[in-house]
Amino acid sequence: MLKNLDEISAATMKLDLEDRAKLAGKLLLSLDEPSSTELERLWLDEAERRLEDFRTGKAQGIPAEDVFRRAISELS
Repeated sequence: MLKNLDEISAATMKLDLEDRAKLAGKLLLSLDEPSSTELERLWLDEAERRLEDFRTGKAQGIPAEDVFRRAISELS
C-alpha cells in the first residue's frame, strides 16, 4: 500500500495548483463521510437502542395501520 501511496503522491504533486486544490478538497470532504461498514454499525447501534427502549417501555410502538394511514394522508 505504501508504494501505491508514494506513487499517487508523486503523481499528485505533478498536478497544477488548481487541480491539487480540488483534489485536496475532495479528500477532506471524504473524511466526513462514513464508510459503508461504519454506516452499518451506526444503524445496528441505533436499532439495538430503539429495541431496548421499546422493551423497557421508554418507547411505544405504533400500529402499522396507523403509520400507513398517516403516510397516505400526508402524501395525498
